[in-house]
Amino acid sequence: MHYHYMENKINIAYLELAVSLAREGMEKGMGGPFGCVIVKDGEVIGRGFNQVTSSNDPTAHAEVVAIRDACSRLGSYQLGGCDVYTSCEPCPMCLGALYWARPERVIYASNREDAADGGFDDAFIYREIQLAPEGRKLAFIEKPLPDALQLFRKWKEMINKKLY
Repeated sequence: MHYHYMENKINIAYLELAVSLAREGMEKGMGGPFGCVIVKDGEVIGRGFNQVTSSNDPTAHAEVVAIRDACSRLGSYQLGGCDVYTSCEPCPMCLGALYWARPERVIYASNREDAADGGFDDAFIYREIQLAPEGRKLAFIEKPLPDALQLFRKWKEMINKKLY
């Protein structure tokens, strides 16, 4: 891939802004030390810092907050043509959200080992993802219902569905 070219186009000011948002949220007592900005065509269109503890929402990570902000502003559920600048390598949940949002790239200032050293260790989630549902620490129990499967059949037949 063309990573060297992509690396040359990184704007450190956006990464510094993400770190600044992380500091702001942490100092305000909003949540952990994580911040994120989303940029399109040289303009910040999404911002977020961790708000897990202040909003009692375990999904209110900086990247998710910024994705929601950016998508709302764009009027879209995808972030094509956008760069995501985040203070730390995204956790597994945010990684999934970013793949669904489909930005061009993600640039981060610290990595998962740095986060683990700071008390935010997601290594167990990475391990759990690789296990079959019955081998996970959190019980995952499949109980098939015909109506649930029928929903997928109906979806496949719908003509006016919006794909994502």
